[in-house]
Parts: sequence; structure tokens; C-alpha cells
Amino acid sequence: MTDLETARDDDVRADERRRAASAPPDAGAGYTARRGAALLRRHRAARSARADAKADLYEASQRTLVLRRFRRHRLAHVSLYLLVALYLCAIFAEFVAPYDKLHGFEDQKYAAPSQIHVVDEDGGWHLPFVYSSSTEIDQETFTYRTVVDTSVRHPVGLFVRGDEYELLGLIPMDVHLFGTTDGQPVFLTGADHLGRDSFSRIMVGSRISLLVGFGGVVVSFVLGLLIGGLSGYLGGRVDAVSQRFIDLIISIPLIPLWMALSAAVPQTWSGVQTYLAITLILSLVGWTGLARVVRGRIIALREEDYVTAARVSAMRTPGIIGRHMLPALTSYLIVHITIAIPGMILGETTLSFLGLGISAPDVSWGSLLQGAQDVTVVSNYPWLLAPAVVLVIAVILFNFVGDGLRDASDPYQN
Repeated sequence: MTDLETARDDDVRADERRRAASAPPDAGAGYTARRGAALLRRHRAARSARADAKADLYEASQRTLVLRRFRRHRLAHVSLYLLVALYLCAIFAEFVAPYDKLHGFEDQKYAAPSQIHVVDEDGGWHLPFVYSSSTEIDQETFTYRTVVDTSVRHPVGLFVRGDEYELLGLIPMDVHLFGTTDGQPVFLTGADHLGRDSFSRIMVGSRISLLVGFGGVVVSFVLGLLIGGLSGYLGGRVDAVSQRFIDLIISIPLIPLWMALSAAVPQTWSGVQTYLAITLILSLVGWTGLARVVRGRIIALREEDYVTAARVSAMRTPGIIGRHMLPALTSYLIVHITIAIPGMILGETTLSFLGLGISAPDVSWGSLLQGAQDVTVVSNYPWLLAPAVVLVIAVILFNFVGDGLRDASDPYQN
């Protein structure tokens, strides 16, 4: 072989090595082996992580399991955050509301909801603003209509100064979450017949409407557990007397009962005193259903082996009921609470709507809906139904949270 042929063979082998080096990884059998090994390691790592997580769940507490299952219920999780935001708005209502609940604008009677703009009539971009507006009576229909002057712009800002108030009843302030800096009103949900901002009144009224639910549920929950638990566990005469008393309360029509009890409330009482009276009225008739269900479940549980063991060990009756029987009712009790709170809210709204609850100058969602009793008024000024929309949203959020808590209260199910 000549030197020329040897050099040519060396060049061919060099080209083959370069092509082999530049070939895609999957062209050789070595890549398949490496890829298979990598996938196997990943699978083993994932299986090990799942095993560790499963071991952690075996050692987790009941609270951890419930919280983990509740977080997996996305709708209930989001609804809980929205409810917390709604209650924060109720607690800091004077700050969130741009105006005082009694602040009326003479030229804004039945004003329509304000439109917040960022583009003016000429197509120019600006920070959020509202146009100057007022209301006047239409001579043909004798209804109020809103007149907008697009030549005057009023900037809308955050943390603006306005009506003075006391935050949480303690701290004097005049800063509000939003509003205009030059006095032009901003009505997110319109105005009423006196030119008062409906959104501000809804925020202030939510404090009574939302908190009355918790107060009433606490009283009715304690009464239902106490009377129902003792009735089911002791039986005999205690059960007979308590059940006949429950039958008596259930047989009383609710509306006449509310009217009679509300009539007993002196008209000179303040809003706080009336609020406490309404809470007591609602709780006196709201515990019977819970007591009946608790009684039935306690009767079924009192013959269980662990209850018999607790009785033989000389544990007292309150301890047996509270530590051994009531935990078995957790899922139902949670559902009852989440249903009872909206029921209390609706009850207060009904009383105030009928004029038997909160009255002026105090406001609640029910008292605000009194202005929507006339069909003619509602047809011309539909924004007066805004309190009803907020009420429906709050009740739906409570139901969603109740569904999530009901599923999470039994983490071993499925």
C-alpha cells in the first residue's frame, strides 16, 4: 500500500469518527441505555417521594388531614378568602365607604351608578376619573334622570380625605379608601331618594347583617347541643319534657313570634341594643332543628362499646357527651353552622325589611331593601336592589365553604 493510499484511508476513518461524533444521541444504543437509566432513577425518586408523603399522612394529626383536604376543594378555598375579605370590609366599613351613611347630596337624588373612565371624549388617556353629574326630574315621566357634563373631569384617587369618622369606634380619622379629591361624588351602586351613596350604606349595613349571624348561631348552637345531647343520653322524663318543649316552639308561627318579640323592644333603644335583641330573638327559635338531630345521633351512639367503656370507667355525663359522642357529629355540626349563619342573616334581613328590626338612622341590608318594596321605584332605579345582590353572594359563599368543610371533616373518606 502506497503512502497516498494510507493517507486516504486515514482521512476516511477520520471522517467516520467525525460523523459518529456529530450524529444525534439517539442514533446509538448507548443513548437508549442512558435514557432508560435516567427514567428509572426519576421513577424511583417519585415513588420514594410518594412513599414519604404517605408515611407523613399516616403520622399526621386530624387537623392536618382536614386542612389538607380542605385546600384541595378549590371552590371552597376561594370562597373562604372572599368571605374573609367581606368581613374585613364590614369591620372597617367607614374606611372602605367613601361617605358617611347619612351624607346626602341634594342634586344627586336617585343618581345612577357612576362610570369611571380612563379615556375622555377626545380619546385622551388619563388616570381614573368621573365626569361631573347631577340629577333632574324628567317632565314627561316624572322620574329622576342623571345628567352628565363631559366637559368637567374629576380624578378618582385612593386614600382621599372626606367625612370624619371613628375607626372601630376608637380612632378619629377622615381618610377613605377611594373617592374624588374635589368633592364630586362617586356612586359605585347609585344613590337613594335622599342622594345618599348606596355603596357606603351597604358597607356600613354589612356590619350588622353579617355579625348578627355569628351571635345568633353561638347561642342557638349551645342550646341545641346542650338540650339535644342531654335529651338523647339521659332519655326518660328528661327526653320527654325536652321534646314536648321543642314541639311547642316549632308549632309557633315564626312571623307572629318575631312581630310580638320585636314589638316588645322599646323604640328608644339604640342600634346596638336593638341588634342584641334581634340576635336573641333569632337564636330562641333557631336551635330546635339542631337539638332534634343531636338527640337522634346521641341515642344511636350511647350503646357503642367506647361509650360503655367510658361509662364503666366512672366518667361523668358531660365528659362522655363532649369527648366521646359529639366528635362523631363533627361533619353534621359543621354543615349546620355554615347553613345556620346564612339563615340568621336572612332572618335579620327579613325582620328589618318588614320594619321589625334595625331602623333609621342605623342601617342593615334588610333596612336598605325597604326602599325597594315599590315595583315602580325598582323598575326606574334598579340599583336599589344592590343590597340583595350582596346578600345572595354572601349566602352562596357560606354554602360553598360549608361544602368544603363537610368533605374535609372526614379526611379518611375515599
